[in-house]
Parts: sequence; C-alpha cells; structure tokens
Amino acid sequence: MPRSASAKTRQRETRGSTASFHSGSHLSQLLSFYRSVRETSEYLAESLSDGDATAQSMPDASPAKWHLAHTTWFFETIVLNAFSSAYCVFDEKFNFLFNSYYNSIGARHPRPKRGLLTRPSLDEIYAYRAHVDEGMARLVESGVSPAAVELIELGCHHEQQHQELLLTDILHLFAQNPLRPAYKSAAPLVVEPNGANELAFVAMPGGLIDVGHDGKGFAFDCEGPRHKTFVEPFRLADRLVTNREWIEFIEGGGYQNPLLWLSDGWAKVLAEAWMMPLYWDERDKGNYWTMTLRGAQPVDPAAPVCHISYFEADAYATWVGRRLPTEFEWEYAARDVMRAGNFLDSERLRPRPAPVGGNGVRQIYGDVWEWTRSAFSPYPRFKPAAGAVGEYNGKFMCGQFVLRGGSCVTPASHMRPTYRNFFPPEARWQFSGLRLAEDA
Repeated sequence: MPRSASAKTRQRETRGSTASFHSGSHLSQLLSFYRSVRETSEYLAESLSDGDATAQSMPDASPAKWHLAHTTWFFETIVLNAFSSAYCVFDEKFNFLFNSYYNSIGARHPRPKRGLLTRPSLDEIYAYRAHVDEGMARLVESGVSPAAVELIELGCHHEQQHQELLLTDILHLFAQNPLRPAYKSAAPLVVEPNGANELAFVAMPGGLIDVGHDGKGFAFDCEGPRHKTFVEPFRLADRLVTNREWIEFIEGGGYQNPLLWLSDGWAKVLAEAWMMPLYWDERDKGNYWTMTLRGAQPVDPAAPVCHISYFEADAYATWVGRRLPTEFEWEYAARDVMRAGNFLDSERLRPRPAPVGGNGVRQIYGDVWEWTRSAFSPYPRFKPAAGAVGEYNGKFMCGQFVLRGGSCVTPASHMRPTYRNFFPPEARWQFSGLRLAEDA
C-alpha cells in the first residue's frame, strides 16, 4: 500500500529545491529528493480506489495507476538496468505495459487502451514502486556516476510532471461521472476579494535579451541552449484574464463569431460545440458552475479562467483587441519576479484571484499555465541527447504551442522562469488560461 503518511510534509520540505546533485557529498540530498518525489505521488493517489486508478476517460489522459507505474518504469529501465548489476527486474512484462513513447526501447501497450489494464492491480503497482525504490536506494548509497545522477534527477522531475498529469487526468475522469465525485473535500472554497479590478498593462522596454536556461541547476533539454533574441517594446497585462471577463466573452457572442477564430479553432468550435470552457455548465441564465478537483463548484468570477485551449485564448485576445504574449516576452517579464504563487503545495487545487496590491505583473507563477503565441520549436543549436532520453522532448517540436508559469497543480519545486510546457492548440483539459499583451 502507499507509503504516504509523511508525503505532505516532505513535499513542503523540498519546495523550491532545484539544485543539481553532481558531487558525492550531495548524494544524500539526491536520495532525499528522490524519496520526497516518490512519496508525494503516493500521497496524491492515496484517496483513489482501484477503479478510480484504472479507468481512462480519453486517449490523451492516462489512468492514475499507469502514471504510478510508468514513473517507476523510468527509474527501473533508464537508471537501474543501466547502472546496477545487482538489480533484479520486478516483472519483465512491465516493460511492454508501462513504456510511454520510447520507440528505441521497444514495443509498448497502445496509449488509448491503457484503461483496459485491470491487471496488475493497484496493490501490485505499489509493490513495484517499493521494489524499485529499494533498488534505487541501494544504488545511490553505493555511489553513482555523474551520468547516473543526471538521469535520476531527470527521473524525479519527470515524475513531478506526472504528478500534475495524474491530477488533470483524474479531474477529467471524474467530470465524466454524473455523480460529480470530488477528489478532495467538496466544501466550497472561500471567495477571495479581487484585487485586479480594471486590467492594467505594464510597459516592457524590450531589447536584446538572453533567454533559455543558464545551466545552473536542473532544466529539461528543451529549455536551452541559452541564446540571445530581440524583443520589441511591449505591454503585458498585470494579471490573468478572469472568469468574469470570460463570461462577458461568452455572453457577447464570442463562441458564435467566426471572425475571431483561427480556421482550425473555428472548426473545433463547430465540431465539438464549444460554448464555454471545458467543465463549465450554465444551470440558470448567467449562473455558471464548473467541475473541479473539489467537485462541482460555482465559477468564481474573480479567479483566472481555466481549461481553455490555445484557440479560445487567441479568440478572446482578438475580441478585446489584444494578443497573446510570445514565450520570450513572458520570460523577459518573469526574469526578476519571485518564484512564488498558488502551486500544488498550497493544496487549494484551484486557481485563486490575483493578490491585492503591488506593482508590476502578478500571478506570473502558479494558478494556470499561460498560453503564449509561440510554437514549441528548438532553440538555436539545440540537439537531442544521445540514447533513449533524446526522445524526451525533441520529437514533439511540431504542432504544439508553449505555455509558461505553472498552475495550481504544478509542484512548486518543479518551476523555473525558463520552463517550457507545451500542448497542441486544441488541448483543454490542462489547467490552462491566458494573460494578454499588446504592442507598445
């Protein structure tokens, strides 16, 4: 069964930990980080039944049981099999069941059919995790090479990605259930005062800037190499677009006006009958509710709009006569902002209104991932890593758009100003919203 009693505490203890562990004196810290990440995953899954953890609500989502197993498969396959001669594989069949998209490693179970894996049971997956955790502890405590350290650290951040996916996928699953079950307490959250009031824009002078990760601490391969790019002067909204503003878009005919939409976006509106963000419904005229990880809740007008696609974000920006920022504009604006916000660690599990007071941009981190108008493409001089991990990001650099800033279900220690999330433009089940920009 899950070893989750201390996961919440450990999750908070490791908050903000993004250091790399490249010297022998830091191996105990690496093992502590590894354990905290692993325990947090089990803490997030502890309230789920075997049925909850097995079902798959759509091809783009995965069962919670699969997330728990796949992240374990990564450590077993990528780390232990390569660096521990004493390690014994838990079950040879798991390599087929829990490989995600690593073609160089071998055949795999089809992604759309992950929900058919009623066996192995959830208890067997926890046994698998415990077996791999024991092997990882022995490996790290015996001393590991720099190459192994880099892969272990990658695996920890990979698992943090899956912690967020586990929650987004559970929300989508529960939203299909007419009982509208709550992942956490369904008690209504306190509606906080909205300090945003009228939207304001902060002037950004731009210029020739450095973007991308500087090589200090951990980063995914797609965050570099660091390079220079020129940013024209622009203005960036001081907060995220709110539900109140989005309701004006709905009631102003935004979803009925093809002149606002990109061609592919309008095709989606027609094909899927989009009329409002994913999970919203209108119970009475102007009375909007939304499905959340705390069950069905009234839409908080002051909170950021969430669960919208790139197409919707772009249409809204067109409607108000603005645009989405580029990812480089976003990174430029975030460069000196403290990395703090409403992340998973707060356990709110829902976006919150912009904080009251202060100058400059707010909500730059947390609450919702912010769509940018930038395609997910390689930076200058980017080269995929050698071996299987070279499949991690590089092969997805086509047909995706970049999101920045993290969300209310992103682990705080996972976030950096250079972090590049990416999804196809029609994706809505992620905690995604928008911030407006305009030319100076």
